Amino acid sequence: MSRRNRNSRAWRYVWSGIRRDADARALVLASESEEWGYERLQYSDSDSEPEFPTITPAVPSAVPVTGESYCGCDSQAEPAYNPRLRSFHRVKDCHCGEDDQDVKVLICFCPDFDWVWDDGHKSTATLLSCENRKVNFHMEYSCGTAAIRGTKELAEGQHFWEIKMTSPVYGTDMMVGIGTSDVNLDKYRHTFCSLLGKDEDSWGLSYTGLLHHKGDKINFSSRFGQGSIIGVHLDTWHGTLTFFKNRKCIGVAATELQNKKFYPMVCSTAAKSSMKVIRSCFAPTSLQYLCCARLRQLMPDCVDTLGVLPLPPGLRHLLHNKLGWVLSLNNGATDGADRPPGSPTPSGSSASPPSSGSDSEGCSSDPEACQRKRCRWT
Repeated sequence: MSRRNRNSRAWRYVWSGIRRDADARALVLASESEEWGYERLQYSDSDSEPEFPTITPAVPSAVPVTGESYCGCDSQAEPAYNPRLRSFHRVKDCHCGEDDQDVKVLICFCPDFDWVWDDGHKSTATLLSCENRKVNFHMEYSCGTAAIRGTKELAEGQHFWEIKMTSPVYGTDMMVGIGTSDVNLDKYRHTFCSLLGKDEDSWGLSYTGLLHHKGDKINFSSRFGQGSIIGVHLDTWHGTLTFFKNRKCIGVAATELQNKKFYPMVCSTAAKSSMKVIRSCFAPTSLQYLCCARLRQLMPDCVDTLGVLPLPPGLRHLLHNKLGWVLSLNNGATDGADRPPGSPTPSGSSASPPSSGSDSEGCSSDPEACQRKRCRWT
């Protein structure tokens, strides 16, 4: 066979979708990985699971998602090209959102994390660092889906945590969510899939903006990428699961979760990907908590809720100490621009301008009314 024919056959194989390295290190989407310059990016078959016609198609698996960062620092800008390595790279790790002014109250008054990642309950393709707060997936190459859960079972009370995307976000799926102890974290180690939400025991928010549960998926938010901060609030009193993105409420994902026990979970199919816990807080469902939650609903635009109230210094210090994270939640100010184009509103009607005292989806300050409008699954 002539050299020209051999080259022609090789190119047809590449453009058919994939190529395999001789050392079996990774599966790579050749054309897109060369365009972006990411070294040895894993290719995961995003078409392995059928998409519903009404759902926005996922982004190409080998192209990292950008533009959804919490901050605008240099490390979250376009990748810098290194001519020596012939690849793109990030200049430095971003710490925005971890120690900035918005969360200094939390860090000062709640220095300890309620939970971190559990080294005893994780997939084999994971590695922990930063005192078990950062999880790295598929350190060399990816051949499936890796997952991990937190050290604490989230039973009675109010639980809030934030996960920061600390690497390029791409692949079949990278997800944040919850699941019961029945979720098998290593079940799909040789399969690319959306692990969280694949069964009735878990809920997962994908970086593509899709919300997964019982194998179903619906449009829930816009996509998120490297530098994005995904917040999760599990309210066992009302039985609700609420997601936040970049410290803005996305909406209630599930209700009727009372009397159930969950673990915080994340999963990824992307090679050399990572996520970091930057908050994990707990508070009992007390009258004190309910009052602080109500204060936050009545004053959604105040950055320092307690700072504008005429409270004695001792009481202000006590509330900051115990419930500073509650007073920083922006439950009543969803960003209407965050919803995917063309997706239906939760109430099934077309979007309309919010009225006074309502958020961009028409939710009043009444948490139960807001829950009914935003709820996806019960």
